[in-house]
Amino acid sequence: MSTSLRIDSLLQAYKSGSTTPREIIEKLWQEIESSDPAIFISRPTWDKVDAFLRHLEHLTPAALPLYGIPFVIKDNIDQAGEPTTCACPAFEYTAEKSAFVVEQLIAAGAIPLGKTNLDQFATGLVGVRSPYGIPKNAYDGKYVPGGSSSGSAVALANGLCSFALGTDTAGSGRIPASLNNLVGMKPTRGVLSNTGLVPACKTLDCISIFALTTDDALKVYEVASTFDPADAYARPDIPIASKSVTDLIVGIPRADQLEFFGNSAAAALFDQSIERLKTMGIATKEVDLQPFLDAALLLYEGPWVAERYAGIEDLITTQPEALHPTTYKIISGGIKGTAVDAFRAQYKLAELRRASEVAWTEVDAIITPTAGTHYTVEEVLNNPVELNSNLGRYTNYMNLLDLAAWAVPAGFLEDSGMPWGVTFFAPAFTDRKLAVLASAFHAQTPLQ
Repeated sequence: MSTSLRIDSLLQAYKSGSTTPREIIEKLWQEIESSDPAIFISRPTWDKVDAFLRHLEHLTPAALPLYGIPFVIKDNIDQAGEPTTCACPAFEYTAEKSAFVVEQLIAAGAIPLGKTNLDQFATGLVGVRSPYGIPKNAYDGKYVPGGSSSGSAVALANGLCSFALGTDTAGSGRIPASLNNLVGMKPTRGVLSNTGLVPACKTLDCISIFALTTDDALKVYEVASTFDPADAYARPDIPIASKSVTDLIVGIPRADQLEFFGNSAAAALFDQSIERLKTMGIATKEVDLQPFLDAALLLYEGPWVAERYAGIEDLITTQPEALHPTTYKIISGGIKGTAVDAFRAQYKLAELRRASEVAWTEVDAIITPTAGTHYTVEEVLNNPVELNSNLGRYTNYMNLLDLAAWAVPAGFLEDSGMPWGVTFFAPAFTDRKLAVLASAFHAQTPLQ
């Protein structure tokens, strides 16, 4: 498509009259028809899409912040009148109303074009655990697309929308961003309502945003971050003043705490990312990442797996065969823990959270790889649990420790030519503060 799908560019094109939402959406609709069939699980009828378009014809681009902006929705998030499957046909139901976040976006003028594929029940970081197929990575289908928000990331990277909704409990909104050359925003937990989201871990889940730029993600975030009193875990946003990037101190993990799983090209790109920060005039300081890494182990080795079990207890007890084998293996382990185990894990997490807080007395943000490496589909299918765990090394601790994070592109791996990215993170409610850093870094990242 010749017209840029970046939100600001598209809005400007609408305002100038050089194109219209109908022209853009009709072109995208045709492109989706011929796209990888594993990207979408379901799509609305054209009549439903046309109704959104006809509504906009009575308004002007200046009236709505997301006027005519096309987006897609991960299929564990409800859209009224459309099926929600969580990539499990036996779980399917038709949503009576849209998720709160989806309602805000549609009210702001955004147009939903379909429900996207995912690792079943949002359990996985690889994007291969779905009966609806494996979405092909936008750069090379030999490599995993990342998960669990695989379809959302691939749809955006293939130019089928302007932004996409994912979810992020263990990294599902950041790993696919990194592996498809996108920006992935994992907001502060609770700022985006989870009403209408099928829970993976209800106390940790975040709806996340995939975008082409940091500015695009922020524009979506400003609309979506309306406080929802109906969500018991929702929290009002608390804006924290941003600093100039040259006033920031960015933490760098100790060399012995970095792991690239044998991928020397990824290690080289991370070194280049650190040098890029220094070239930008940003101060860096070595930090101890161990409390964060230790917290990450709790997510799948602790009682939070029981939350996944609780979310689908009826299905897993009555129709265990309906689950993907790897998904069943992981979630079924949630029944083994005891209440005593749960409290012990909470005590351990509290200790690690306190230990991790030392870093925030020294730095404003920390940079890590988003994923240490990038695996092929074949590698993951042959070793599904261990390699998935490797991908979560730098992501699994974020929601446990109540952090905000931005995943941004950092370049392309020299050996494979595949995209690779870094993540900037900081304590809760620093979303906008981090955006300044992420945007400045992304602007200095060379394009392929």
